[in-house]
Amino acid sequence: MATIQQLQKTLRFTFGIVPIVAGLDKFTNLLTHWENYLGSNAALIPFAAATFMKIVGIIEIAAGVLVLVRPLLGAYVVMAWLICIALQLLVAGQYFDVAVRDLVMAVGAYTLAQLTKINTQRS
Repeated sequence: MATIQQLQKTLRFTFGIVPIVAGLDKFTNLLTHWENYLGSNAALIPFAAATFMKIVGIIEIAAGVLVLVRPLLGAYVVMAWLICIALQLLVAGQYFDVAVRDLVMAVGAYTLAQLTKINTQRS
């Protein structure tokens, strides 16, 4: 049976590595063409969508690193970031499946924060 520490470590690496990979992909578009997710909201951005996505990539990389070095704070940052992405997709009226997935991942990030608190209190 997995311990709280094992579960926390698994989620920590998941929510650390996945944002880093997604952030790096904002520079290469190998996984998907990220600008498509902006939809009609792209018109509200005062610069090129590609530039905006690179800024998003830097934020995601930083959030992933934060999860790896300070998992409690990082988990809350990633949770908030995922909720913001989901809300943006809902407002844009598209990619509802991705919005739901991001909300589920936000719950996972919240779970990481709670497991980290428990693990810290036990130490």
